[in-house]
Amino acid sequence: MDAPAAGYLTRRQQIAVAGVDDLVIRSLLDLQQFCDPVGEAAQIGISSALWPLFGLPWPSAAFLAAHLAARPVLAGERILEIGCGLALASLVGHRRGADVTASDCHPLAERFLNANLRLNDLAPLPYRHGHWGAATDVPRHLDGSRRRLVRGRFDLVIGSDVLYERDAEGMLASFIGRHVRDAAEVWIVDPDRGNRVAFNRRMAALGFELQQERLDAPAAPGVAAYKGRLLKYQRANCSDRK
Repeated sequence: MDAPAAGYLTRRQQIAVAGVDDLVIRSLLDLQQFCDPVGEAAQIGISSALWPLFGLPWPSAAFLAAHLAARPVLAGERILEIGCGLALASLVGHRRGADVTASDCHPLAERFLNANLRLNDLAPLPYRHGHWGAATDVPRHLDGSRRRLVRGRFDLVIGSDVLYERDAEGMLASFIGRHVRDAAEVWIVDPDRGNRVAFNRRMAALGFELQQERLDAPAAPGVAAYKGRLLKYQRANCSDRK
């Protein structure tokens, strides 16, 4: 267990990702960690219950990282990870030489990303503030500077466990639509959440066709069983690019 820092406890652990070397990851110690002394999370609308979720290694993130590890690195391809949390997939892609940008709305995500880059002897990786929820003022760093927003368009957008809230206005699909190129893919690893069906409809309205892959895994010593799926959304002309 690491020493307390900024009001919360962290730990370091080796995270296994199929197909690549293990990563050394600094994460929150548990779900009880919460510290928002200047109200950064509250400004964005992150409750105390949701606050620690970004900082734990989730099974869906490991599945996403493993699938990215199996994907060839393509020259000129830009990849965006949304709701990255601890950014396992971004770290894997970055280590393999892919052009990856990590993004999240949590005020501590960038700090943990930079710490984990150092722990794994990796060069800096681009990070941007990416928030698809209700419009709020762009939060500032503690030094008063504004956080850099996700800008531009990408060939591949990836995310894990991002369908945990009901999205009646379709903000996530709209956010993705603003940041994908005409020929693009979107990968979402989802642990069978009920919001998946509505999200599928919104992606179809953006011109994406869906393919699904089951990701079920049995329980193992110290590891709970997992049930989920990889949702691959692809525009009709995407295959022409490769």
